[in-house]
Formats: sequence, C-alpha cells, structure tokens
Amino acid sequence: MTRIASFTLAALAVAALAFAHPHFNKTVSTTIGEVDVSVSYNSTDANMERVAAVEAGTFVSPRGPRLNVSADVMAGDMTISAGEYTIGVIKGDDGSWTMALHEGRIPRGEMPDMGKVMKLDSRYSDQMGTADHMLIDITAGSGDFAGKPVLTIHFGNMHLQAAIG
Repeated sequence: MTRIASFTLAALAVAALAFAHPHFNKTVSTTIGEVDVSVSYNSTDANMERVAAVEAGTFVSPRGPRLNVSADVMAGDMTISAGEYTIGVIKGDDGSWTMALHEGRIPRGEMPDMGKVMKLDSRYSDQMGTADHMLIDITAGSGDFAGKPVLTIHFGNMHLQAAIG
C-alpha cells in the first residue's frame, strides 16, 4: 500500500512539474551610439484582470523589470542619466498607458516614490495582438519613432513604445 501511495505522489509531482507555468529570466542588450543599454526582466503572465483593476495615475511594474544605461541617453527631450531604473507603466484617466522609469529598484511590496518617476514620451496601442506573457525589447521604432531605438513592452493587449537614444 505504501508503494502505491509513494508511486501516486511521485506521479503527481512529475505531472505538476510538467504542467507548471514557467517564468524565464531574460536580458536584452544593445549599444546605442556609445551607450550600453540593457533590460533585465522575468516573464510573467499577462493578467488582464489585475490590469483592469489598476487605478488611474498608478505606477505599475510587474516583477520589477530593470533598464540599465552606461551613460546619459536621451528619451525625447528628457535625459535618462546613467544608472539603473525600474521599468513600469502609468494608467491614464482615459484607459491609455504611458511608459515610465523609476530611479533605482523598488523593493518588493513597497510603493514607488512618484518623485523618482519619469514619464517617457510613449505610444500606446491595444491593437497589436495579445502577448500571453510580458515581453520587453529594444527595437527599431516606426511611425513617430521611425529611425529611433525604442523600448517596447507588450503585456496582454497593451503595447507601448518609448524612444530612447
């Protein structure tokens, strides 16, 4: 009887691992001019119920993705100083979103210091398909950002781009 119970528990453990939802640590890096730029993040499910519950004006940063720049870089008419930033988004009153950076890391469970948040000139769309998990990349821009490198976040049906460099 104990063999059957042990076998059943082992089979359940294997099944749980086989169906567990993986999250990956990812790093994207590039050089913009002379500046090394990298993004580090952990993929997370696009939980659109949580997104819908976010209040306007709130800085949200699922799993605290980070942007590191080795020297000052321009973001529109603002300067992103060399250092590390937490990448996030801020919900607008109209349901749109703006990409933002928070100086340094935000400790898990703590609220961001809005005095350290920099709103980036960004473009939001909910018409770019669905990403089941958060995707962050540094890509070539299009439209208003044509010819510029952009930081891109795709989370559920939220797609944001902000020019950097």
